[in-house]
Amino acid sequence: MKHLLISLTIILAWAGSVSGEIVWHSTDSMPMLGKCVDDASTSVRFQRLPDSLEHKVKRPALYGLGRHSAGMAVRFASDAPAIHLKWKSIFKSAMDIMTPTGVRGLDLYMLQPDSTWTFVNTGRPDLNNHVTEACVIDNMDPGMREYMVYLSLYDGVDSLYVGVDGDYHVTCPHIALPEVEKPVVYYGTSLVHGGCVQRPGMSHTNQLRRRLQRDVINLGFGGNGQLDLEIAEVIAATPDPGLIVLDFVPNCSSGQIDTLMIPFVDIVRAAHPDVPILFIECLNHPRCQFDTYMRDATARHNAMMRRRYDDLTAKYENLHYLPAAGLIKGNEHTVDALHLTDYGATMFADSLEPVFRSLLQ
Repeated sequence: MKHLLISLTIILAWAGSVSGEIVWHSTDSMPMLGKCVDDASTSVRFQRLPDSLEHKVKRPALYGLGRHSAGMAVRFASDAPAIHLKWKSIFKSAMDIMTPTGVRGLDLYMLQPDSTWTFVNTGRPDLNNHVTEACVIDNMDPGMREYMVYLSLYDGVDSLYVGVDGDYHVTCPHIALPEVEKPVVYYGTSLVHGGCVQRPGMSHTNQLRRRLQRDVINLGFGGNGQLDLEIAEVIAATPDPGLIVLDFVPNCSSGQIDTLMIPFVDIVRAAHPDVPILFIECLNHPRCQFDTYMRDATARHNAMMRRRYDDLTAKYENLHYLPAAGLIKGNEHTVDALHLTDYGATMFADSLEPVFRSLLQ
């Protein structure tokens, strides 16, 4: 009898381990948001710039930043009570002013019955390895749900898998939200890139995607939003955008704005003659209150953009200008007196949302 009980215990334990085994589903066939170049042009699916730019752009850092998955997201549906994620980080990046979850983590959101998105949990990266496996949520009631996974902001994602118990399913989504037609194409600097929110879903571009239920393509390149004409060509090649946003001033000198802004817009306008283009001034960061050089430089660069903008309005219609005043309030919205916290990113999204809604085609 004792041997029978031991054998039965072993059999039950084995059966439980089989029913609870995680089956990993590739997301390669799942809908992806936030990419404006064709998959065939990139060696990694979750890459923002085509491989052809690697030796074409003047600064290698720009292409490297283009391999970051900032703003990209994957949609799927599942009936599983637990959702696991497994992803491979290309660079295993780390930053002294940004959390690991913001740099290399993932964010899981769930679509609600009222068609809004709610945060579920963050996939925390394994700091010692390129590959991370994480149980993001467990103990839910079984039932089909729609999900969106935001990818890492300041690292590249080489591959992404969704893991569920073998008794459950992972499928393509059944609801086409956010809409991918007529996306917002948002070009800029580290603030656009996502610096320095605590997790991917909190970047202002990702917040705007959820609020607008419209894809927002993130073309922010930390320290490298310097009006490279190659990026203008990427924007020009984007099919049928609904709004183009140019937020480059923090990375540019007055000379760059003076000489490159008009050629940059000429390239974009030739491809998209009727799409609204919004120019955003450099924010008045807390540091400008005390650093006189930065305060004067910010004012000088914004003034130069305004002059070139006025020149452009003489030959193009549907151009729009957003001054910095009032976009961010107070003095507690940054990590380092420059880069936005979650609080700052939310304030920025609050200011931009009504402007984007008024301009979107």
